[in-house]
Amino acid sequence: MKRVSLLVLFVFLLGTLAASAIDTSVLKPPKGARVALVVFEDLECPDCRAAEPLLEEAVNTYHIPLVRHDFPLPQHNWSFDAHVYGRFFETKSPDLREQYFRYIYANQPSITKQNLRGMTERFADQHKVALPLFIDPTGKLAAEVRAEFALGQRVGVDHTPTIYVVSDVQRGTPFVEVADRSQLFQMIDQMIRQANAQAPKPAPAAKKPVARRRTVKK
Repeated sequence: MKRVSLLVLFVFLLGTLAASAIDTSVLKPPKGARVALVVFEDLECPDCRAAEPLLEEAVNTYHIPLVRHDFPLPQHNWSFDAHVYGRFFETKSPDLREQYFRYIYANQPSITKQNLRGMTERFADQHKVALPLFIDPTGKLAAEVRAEFALGQRVGVDHTPTIYVVSDVQRGTPFVEVADRSQLFQMIDQMIRQANAQAPKPAPAAKKPVARRRTVKK
């Protein structure tokens, strides 16, 4: 009986340590934005593909940033390479990486590990980008993808897509995970209201001194 109690205590302590190790400091909007969407995604994940149109609609409706984080799952055999390609296109322009993600999601059902390079070459040709034979000779881009995956683990991500609505508020709820995507717009509305309520009020304009009319003595 004593051994069982010790085992339960050990499991509880492990869970407590794991929870305390979670780092949510990354869950905030980019500089200059009050509210944003943050997503940890896997380009080979069918559910990420299903969520993509909704994320695009939210960005276009609310005019808020979408911050993407690479989180290629180990069980997907071409996802990591696709994320590395995405990093390559980002060196050309952040918008090009965004377009590549949308292109991969649009073609995801027909992509395999064998034809990923060919599909990526097609995208590069369409955007007039020369795709070198070795896109990551130093391993820098792969290291960036691994760093993003490690970041997701520190946040506590364990599935894709993991979507958050985040804000820059100092009180209340600075971020919330979107567990039910049908509630996404409602959650964004609530976060915007919360952010607006905490927005610093503009200082009142200084009153201009009233000019006194001078009486001219005759």
